[in-house]
Amino acid sequence: MNFKSIFSLTLASLVSILTGCNEGNKLSLSERSIIYCSEGSPESFNPQLSTSGTTSDASAKQLYNSLIVYKGKKNTLGPALARSWHVTRDGKKITFYLRKDVNFHQTSYFTPTRLFNADDVLFSFNRVLDKNHAFHHVSGGQYPFFQSVKFTELVEKVEKINDFTVRFILKRNDSSFLANLATDYAIILSEEYGQSLQKKKKPHEIDILPIGTGPFKLKDYRVGSLIRFYRHDEYWQEKAKIEQLVFDISPSKTTRLTKLLAKECDVSSYPIAHKKITERSDLTLESMTSLNVGYFGFNTKKEPFDNKLVRQAISLAINKQALIDTVYQGQAARAKSILPETSWAYDSETPELTYDPVRAKSLLEVAGYAQGFTMDIWAMPVQRAYNPNAVTMAKLIQADLKKIGVEVKIITYEWSTFLRRLSQGEHQSFLLGWTADHPDPDNFFTPMLSCSSSEKGSNRTFWCNKEYDQLLQSALSTTNMTKRKSYYAKAMAIINEEIPLLPIAHSKRFQARGVDVEGKILENFGGISFYDVAKRSINNDVNTLAQPEIADKASN
Repeated sequence: MNFKSIFSLTLASLVSILTGCNEGNKLSLSERSIIYCSEGSPESFNPQLSTSGTTSDASAKQLYNSLIVYKGKKNTLGPALARSWHVTRDGKKITFYLRKDVNFHQTSYFTPTRLFNADDVLFSFNRVLDKNHAFHHVSGGQYPFFQSVKFTELVEKVEKINDFTVRFILKRNDSSFLANLATDYAIILSEEYGQSLQKKKKPHEIDILPIGTGPFKLKDYRVGSLIRFYRHDEYWQEKAKIEQLVFDISPSKTTRLTKLLAKECDVSSYPIAHKKITERSDLTLESMTSLNVGYFGFNTKKEPFDNKLVRQAISLAINKQALIDTVYQGQAARAKSILPETSWAYDSETPELTYDPVRAKSLLEVAGYAQGFTMDIWAMPVQRAYNPNAVTMAKLIQADLKKIGVEVKIITYEWSTFLRRLSQGEHQSFLLGWTADHPDPDNFFTPMLSCSSSEKGSNRTFWCNKEYDQLLQSALSTTNMTKRKSYYAKAMAIINEEIPLLPIAHSKRFQARGVDVEGKILENFGGISFYDVAKRSINNDVNTLAQPEIADKASN
């Protein structure tokens, strides 16, 4: 049985541990609560295990902290669980000095007996690095982000200097190492909690009944229905302004809109009907220009897409501007590269593959497919900023390809099933995208298309090009931005020639909220955060946890 199945089944059996609401109660709001209509269920509550944005949104910034974070408009690295750090001149030793006043969550299923310390840092990272670690193979033993950036090949060891000092020793200098430690994936788990689960012989619960140091703690999860978080009142920073956060899981965009208009949601992900929302005096529509790219990918291990001429032909036959106008309704820039123009490594000289069905037909003939062929397109079932409607996009591509004699079958699944089967390589082509975890350009090139990502990461094209990988390694081995930009430009040229994927759009991420909801939720990169969110009428001095009744949709 795979991890996602275990996740769902185990949570169903453990609901009695967590639940605090009565069956069938009417959904209600509280001045001290925020209800967020989300687009899907998380794959787990540990972002180390997945690169899914849905999982990051529901876990990373709500439940956990990392050693360091990006802060401010200039996206500079700043302290978090580490109060400071030092890098040696050769870049191979990074020492972190930890905070001494950080509490882990106390929940119905775990009560910590000590504060956060160096043992938790070693536990969290050695789980990823060491195949003999007691928790390495728990939940499947796959850590896609870390595997894509070759974390185990870079880090020689993590050592404990004392209870509040840890040192990472690298095998070589890597200019993106600190950036990777500031991502949603580099979260810190509780070593003490892990030990207690080992004694109970229930190690898998570490990823589904989470214990972190973040501003919220898990209270209740109903698969496909809702997630309820309570405020972590012993948080090491100023505690969150709201006492309860509820993720109302609503995959249907129409359902989310209906709930938003009916005031059953305070905030809604990926809203439709923007004009209708902006016409309402009690609602506001906000957007964030994200570091992202939506793309059409090819499984380069499957015929006929193991032939780059076929990949080129299909790409030439797709009218990207029509996709921008219809699917994104003009709220996106047409992509020339996997890098958006806001990236410092973007190369304006990168040529864009133009819409040319005549040349596409000619290339198919050269490739031996003069009569065309039949193929499938896998369209993701959820809305993401990089692709607000993959099924509609697939239908438009289907019409384009029919003009050159290629018949298309559109396939979609429930989100977790879609991701699992995609990782197993069952597809021929697919519509997906990538949202950056940090502003370093390597976060586009390596996770999306490197050889390491094709093996165990997020490269679902399964394309592997050694020359491309070497360029990425050269870019990481220097801190000279001019040299790095040159290496990335050469890497992009290889992508344009090989076309493992076709970049389509760099889009804005939209969110709708009630006008009484204040504070920043959307981020330029990474998952969303409700830490600074409040309602205008909230009494921030209230210390007793309110428990408004939230409907259990699973019983409806």
